[in-house]
Amino acid sequence: MSKSSYIRFDWAIKRLLRQKANFVILEGFLSVLLNESIKIIEILESESNKTTPDDKFNRVDLLARNQTGELVIIEVQNERELDYFHRILYGVSKVITEHIHESEAYSNVRKVYSVSILYFELGQGKDYLYRGRTDFRGVFEHDTLMLSARQAAQFKCHEAGDLYPEYYILRVEEFDRTAATSLDEWFSFLKTGEISEHSTAPGLPEARERLRRDRMNKAEQQEYDAHVEALRYQKSVIETGRIEGKAEGKAEGKAEGLVEGEAIGLEKGKAIGLEKGKAEGLVEGLTKVVINTHRAGYPIETISAMTGLTEKEIIKIIKLTGEVNL
Repeated sequence: MSKSSYIRFDWAIKRLLRQKANFVILEGFLSVLLNESIKIIEILESESNKTTPDDKFNRVDLLARNQTGELVIIEVQNERELDYFHRILYGVSKVITEHIHESEAYSNVRKVYSVSILYFELGQGKDYLYRGRTDFRGVFEHDTLMLSARQAAQFKCHEAGDLYPEYYILRVEEFDRTAATSLDEWFSFLKTGEISEHSTAPGLPEARERLRRDRMNKAEQQEYDAHVEALRYQKSVIETGRIEGKAEGKAEGKAEGLVEGEAIGLEKGKAIGLEKGKAEGLVEGLTKVVINTHRAGYPIETISAMTGLTEKEIIKIIKLTGEVNL
């Protein structure tokens, strides 16, 4: 598929999987991938709140809870990210900590499955499906660390590693075989967007009928076009704002740093100036993004998604700069 086709399919597959009426499709996909019967109870809020000003947002495409309380993260990505491995590690860690209360016992930590459906090459390898998990192996005896009988009875598993997150990387572009299994049929669909009339993999017959009934009408086409335009505008505005903000911030920071450097040394002064300039530049860049997108008519929630700022932070910026048309 072309780049634009991937964006369209990215949008369509997220829409298909997250709708409650389509749980049978999501359950079928996960059951085939995880090789066990999965029942989805609910789709959870997939955007975490910041706990401190310098904390990062955790945005995932879909966060679901199954019948045993385990959490499943699904991300569909067509944009190359060099630090994607770090991103999924952060995402899983954030989900774990945000789904346990301070007073709860550690035994209530949820098992998390991270499923990444990728349309770009991540890492180096020959396979199209990779599974990552934690194993505790003896350094000298080379045995696997098992749970005690009491722990196994309580947690319904046997190995210590079973309690830890599992990661599934689907490198869709690497799939080039004839669909001979249910998993192959799902990979074929994820790669081509087409489902054979003979496909019987769990979830695919329902997906085929849903897609057949759900071909884009005019309203859906407009929604999709707006989605693509928002992505394009988001990248352009944020990049411009950051470049301008960093440039101005670095200049001011260098000047302030050089003044301080007279007392503590020229080199140290430059370092302080550059660091302060970067911080101030980023703030100024984000402020410009907020104002530009607000003037362009974008709603507060969309601006929040573009910048990573909370709605309260955005409203504060708009009011401080005199942009009171909320």
